[in-house]
Amino acid sequence: QVQLVESGGGLVQAGGSLRLSCAASGRTFVSYVVGWFRQAPGKERECVAAISWSGGRTYSADSVKGRFTISRDNAKNTVSLQMNSLKPEDTAVYYCAAAYSTAILTTLKQYDYWGQGTQVTVSS
Repeated sequence: QVQLVESGGGLVQAGGSLRLSCAASGRTFVSYVVGWFRQAPGKERECVAAISWSGGRTYSADSVKGRFTISRDNAKNTVSLQMNSLKPEDTAVYYCAAAYSTAILTTLKQYDYWGQGTQVTVSS
């Protein structure tokens, strides 16, 4: 069982930047893939980025490619999501998730452990 806690959400104006962090407790991220998902009201939860534990492989959704960067610090059991050039359509609750896998996973059904979410609001 892995417990995940997100932090770093908040209110930012369009064009600004925000950095989210996902910290593991109880267990480390060893051998786990970690993904960032977001969910806006009335919309399905979607994967925006994911990162493997061992290989440095990453995935970014087309909607955020070039703007969001996912990174990891395994020594600190932390995965971060650097969000630049934020747009109002990025407004959502952002969740981190983890699964025991060496592969990049991009669907929510593939993930076993979830954080509580952190709100990101981008004003126009």
